[in-house]
Amino acid sequence: MQKRKMVYEGKAKRVYETDQDGIYIVSYKDDATAFNGQKRGSILGKGAINNQVTNHLMQLLEKEGIPTHFIEQLNDTETAVRRVRIIPLEVIVRSIAAGSLATRLGLEEGTVLKSTVLEFCFKRDDLGDPLVNSSHIRALGLATDEQLSFISSYALKINSILSAYLQEVGIALIDFKLEFGVTDSGQLVLADEISPDTCRFWDTKTGKKLDKDRFRRDLGDVEEAYQEVMHRLLGRA
Repeated sequence: MQKRKMVYEGKAKRVYETDQDGIYIVSYKDDATAFNGQKRGSILGKGAINNQVTNHLMQLLEKEGIPTHFIEQLNDTETAVRRVRIIPLEVIVRSIAAGSLATRLGLEEGTVLKSTVLEFCFKRDDLGDPLVNSSHIRALGLATDEQLSFISSYALKINSILSAYLQEVGIALIDFKLEFGVTDSGQLVLADEISPDTCRFWDTKTGKKLDKDRFRRDLGDVEEAYQEVMHRLLGRA
């Protein structure tokens, strides 16, 4: 498989066409951003960790019936994926109050929510990725009602699968962000990544944050936290 023209560069990844129709290569970067790009930096080894953690979790979800864009890992930082048209929604799944939810609703961070919260944000950096509901999504044509129904059911199922799995390695899944896309054949699949960049991971015993909040909040030990997640999930640092 040969890498060809870059078709997209985001905050944390580059995406390339290949010589095989319908297959892209995702290349993960060490670049780190927060607050819609207002804070920038680099986390040594982040690209390799996020790539391998994402692929590990995507394959776990595939076995549990969640379709994904994953094809195969090519090396530490690059993965072959199915080409998709990304639905311009960030899907946020929350089980415990943290971050913006805690601030918006006046909840103490760490408060266990009485039921799982699903939130949707319109993927528009220039607007700050505003929160939207199903009426907004329908009015803007961001997704069909059928797609939104699948996305919601998949998101809740992913939460159940990952929460139980991560609990086994001493990690509490606090909240996380998902993105979905539509393949050339019209199938809705999980895309993007599942990593310490897109999830809040807390140690179940100590409450230590093992995710990008360590970068956002200048908590230190950022690289060590990412390495710890990879070590627990893949058995290696």
